Amino acid sequence: MKYLTKTSIAIIASTLILSGCAPMQGVNSPSQNQNISKTQTGALIGAALGALIGASTKGHHKLKRAAIGAAAGAALGGAIGYNLDKQASQMAKALDTDVSTSPDAELDQTKDIIVRKTDNYVKIMFRDRMMFPTNSDRLTPTARMKIEKLIPILRQYPQTIIQVVGHTDSRGSWEYNKDLSRRRAKRVGNILYESGIPNQIFAKGCSYDKPLVPNTSPENMALNRRVEIYLYPNENAVIDPCR
Repeated sequence: MKYLTKTSIAIIASTLILSGCAPMQGVNSPSQNQNISKTQTGALIGAALGALIGASTKGHHKLKRAAIGAAAGAALGGAIGYNLDKQASQMAKALDTDVSTSPDAELDQTKDIIVRKTDNYVKIMFRDRMMFPTNSDRLTPTARMKIEKLIPILRQYPQTIIQVVGHTDSRGSWEYNKDLSRRRAKRVGNILYESGIPNQIFAKGCSYDKPLVPNTSPENMALNRRVEIYLYPNENAVIDPCR
């Protein structure tokens, strides 16, 4: 490849300019001076290289091939920049645990914190017994310390969407538990929000709509009382955690 065509130079320039447009608005919006994320960097480099290759090949329709190359390169670059495995490992290390891929991991009564990775998101589960006093949304000092350990890692992934979810057992009315689970989720979300991280943060209470096990014993009820933090790479990965 001996030279850059005018078309390829223009596409690379426009790719870089468009990267600063339409920032995602959430609970707390990114600062204008925020450093570009690894995913965005990867996507930009991929788009630029894809455009360059597409526009520099011989034949007609160079502009069309450059646009297709830019889109493909951006997708590949973004995928390389974001790594669920790495994020899950960092979270587990900060919380002094390991990463599980088993859907039954949360049934292990010996663990108060479980980090689980799926193909689409990372989920961190905190047992209620270490998080809140009974019928309260006031965090224990231990819980606050654990949540604060996540903040430096989340700063490395500003594109990650954070969803905090509260779950209760079936004692009391659905309405009471809905409010309690929501307040607990919001309490955790506020710690992350007040840290100044640029991520979108959402809180939701599920009441007792999604038990891990039937609420038939004190031991089972203890498993069902929990707070979960979901980490999504993009909007398409977001699920309804109450279903």
